[in-house]
Formats: sequence, structure tokens, C-alpha cells
Amino acid sequence: MDATTAPHHIPPEMPQYGETYHVFELMQNMLEQLLIHQPKDPIPFMIKHLQQDNDNGERLGLLSLPLLLLDSYEALRPPCKLSSALLVSLIQERLKEEDCVRRGWILDGIPETREQALMIQTLGITPRHVIVLSAPDTVLIERNLGKRIDPQTREIYHTTFDWPSESEIQNRLIVPGDISEMETARKLLEYHRNIIRILPAYLKILKVINADQPCVDVFYQALTYVQTSHRSNAPFTPRVLLCGPVGSGKSLQAALLAQKYSLVNVHCGQLLKEAVADESKFGELIKPYFQKEMAVPDSIIMKVLSHRLSQQDSIQKGWVLHGFPRDVDQAHMLNSLGFQPNRVFFLNVPLDSVIERLTLRRIDPVTGERYHLMYKPPPTVEIQARLLQNPRDAEEQVRLKTELFYRSCSELEGLYAHAIALNADQDPYTVFEHIESGIVNPLPKKVP
Repeated sequence: MDATTAPHHIPPEMPQYGETYHVFELMQNMLEQLLIHQPKDPIPFMIKHLQQDNDNGERLGLLSLPLLLLDSYEALRPPCKLSSALLVSLIQERLKEEDCVRRGWILDGIPETREQALMIQTLGITPRHVIVLSAPDTVLIERNLGKRIDPQTREIYHTTFDWPSESEIQNRLIVPGDISEMETARKLLEYHRNIIRILPAYLKILKVINADQPCVDVFYQALTYVQTSHRSNAPFTPRVLLCGPVGSGKSLQAALLAQKYSLVNVHCGQLLKEAVADESKFGELIKPYFQKEMAVPDSIIMKVLSHRLSQQDSIQKGWVLHGFPRDVDQAHMLNSLGFQPNRVFFLNVPLDSVIERLTLRRIDPVTGERYHLMYKPPPTVEIQARLLQNPRDAEEQVRLKTELFYRSCSELEGLYAHAIALNADQDPYTVFEHIESGIVNPLPKKVP
């Protein structure tokens, strides 16, 4: 686009479509494949690549220690070691098959050397996540010495971790070759020499997991990492929704986000007050409800919100919305107008903490200064004597509003499946760090 015509009036649907369907990542991946394979006719190649629908398939490299997994690899190892070129070539052919392309793949125990790592990268075999399973050498030697093999079924057992219950199987188990302490130490030494030269090739996608713990814990740490998407270079316009009961700190977190990331701070209640104060056409509709202290209808609120979120600064910079929606019907109305948030946070605070935060708030009618009897007490007895409490901060009102929110909370969480729930009953800047992390990092994948 020609920069001289800026600002561009970009419809809000365009960035939303790009984010929803990962258009940037799709084009980036396609360009990467073109440069790796360099087809003579790129158009059919790109069509085939798109038809494979493989961009979301998991590609995992598992660089475990050679003795870590109790499997049949050692028992079934061929008598002669394959050359690196032949081994990598066989892997390349296997990864081209349809099941690997569509479902993803896991490479276990390869590359074993830096030479193999570079050959794999040259062929365009690029894992999205690399996991290194690490454990002390003494633990690995102990594990390896306990291995036993069933010569009939080739199943691997262990004297400590996986001993068969049937006596018939126990009696026929044999000790595999090459698991002596000296041989095990030799393999570990070779592994340590090679792994320090392999890891620099995968630094940005690498996670080391301590394997000296229950296998279930190791599995869930690995699963959590695999479900995590790496940061993308795609343009991203935050559209943040903060949900929480009164007193959960939504306004403070919205102000911090707006200040740091230049987002448009959209407070629903404040918007309505401003519309009345400005005597706008929306203000004329809202004013009678304010005068009668009645709830403003959702249809009028949506008109005000739609007008604000459609303005150019909201589209270009992004926005942080709080105070609306309060139930699932309002959320559906917001989505129907095309204002779907791409980050949703639920700020959870116990009722006792909400009551403590709100019922102890006071205001000085003389100076307008706000105080809190616990966190910011008045400096003198004279000031304390004249402090007033807003009727909305009465305990009965606070309990009612909090209960109303949590009644509709489960439905809102169901609608916003990728929402992030946070404990907001802690230091506000700690809460902000969690929110910030949820915005700048991609959303974790959900297990089907």
C-alpha cells in the first residue's frame, strides 16, 4: 500500500479473517517449502501443498538419552550401523507418506550427531518442537542394568519399573547384551560429546525436561510444551476482553494495557456516561434510563459500543473491553456485529476479597479524594470522620453483583473456549504480567 495515503481505512473483518485462518503463517510456510524444494513449476507445487492440509500437524524431535526409554530399540538394532546419509534418506521418504504429512510425526533418537542434524535441516525436515529428556548418568546406568528381554515376544521389561506378573514370563527373561556398566558409560560419554553440538541447531524450539521423575509427569510436561505455539511474526492487533466480578481489578488492568500497548480502553459504563455528557444522539436515548436509575437496554448499549469499536483507532491499535458482556446473550450480540475478542481473560476473585476491596472504600466529600480503610486510610481523624461510602459499595449490593456474575460465568467460559482464567486475588502487577504473557504469546492448543 502507498504510505502517503495513510491512515488506511481497513475493515475490521480483514485482520480478523487473517488471524482466524492463520493467513500469514500459511504464506510463510508455503514460501519456506518453495525455497527448500525449489520446484520447476511452483504453482502445482503450492496447490499440492495446500491440498495436503499439513501446516497444523505436529512435528516433534525427541532427543532422549540413548538408555532412557525402555523400548526394543537396543534389542532390535541391526548388526551393522547405517550410514548417516542412508538413515536420513530413509527418514525423508517415510516423512513424505500421507499419514506423516496429515497427522504429524515424532523423531525419536535422531539426529545422533551434528552431521545428521545438518543433513536433516538441509532436506527441509524441520520439527516445530524439540524435547531433550535429561537424567543423571547414575540413574541411567541403574535403569539400563535392570533391563530384561522376553526372547519369544521381544518385549522389554525391567526388574524395578516393569516386572511381569506371570512366573512363566519371568523365568524366560534374559539379560540383553551390551548393557554392562562399562558399555553403558561408554555410550553415555559418546552421547554427551554429540548432544552439545546438536542443541545449537534447535535453540529456539528446544525444551529440556528432567526425566528422573514419574513417567506421567514427564509426559504432561512434554504434552504442555507441544501444545504451546511459538511466537509468530504475523501482524497482530489485540482485541482483549476482561471479564470478572466487581472489584476484580478490570479497570486497572485495562488502564495498564492501554498505557503500555496503546490499546483503546473501552469501558462500557464510562462510554454511556460520556454519551450522556456529550448530549450526542446516543446520549438522548440513554439519559431517561439514567434519570430513572434503570438498566440501559442491550440494544442501545450495542449501538454505543459498535460506534466506538468501529472507529479507526480501535481497528488499527486494538482495544481492551471491560464491563460488557455480562452474560452469554450479550456476548452473542457482540460477536454477531463482528467484534470477536482474540484474547479473553477471566479475573477470578473470592467473594470475601471482593467485599474487602469494595465495602471499605470511602470518598472525602470536601476534597474528592478516595480512600480505603485498609489499604489507603485517611491521614487524620478529622478526614476520617467526614468520609462517605458510595451506596453501590454496600455489602448487600456487592454480594448481589458478584453472585450475578458467577451465575453467568460458566456460560461465558463455554462460549469463549480459549479464555484464560487468572487468579486476580494477588498483586495487580503480577496479574498484569500474566495478562501480558497471554497476549504476546500464542494461545495454547486444546487437546481434542
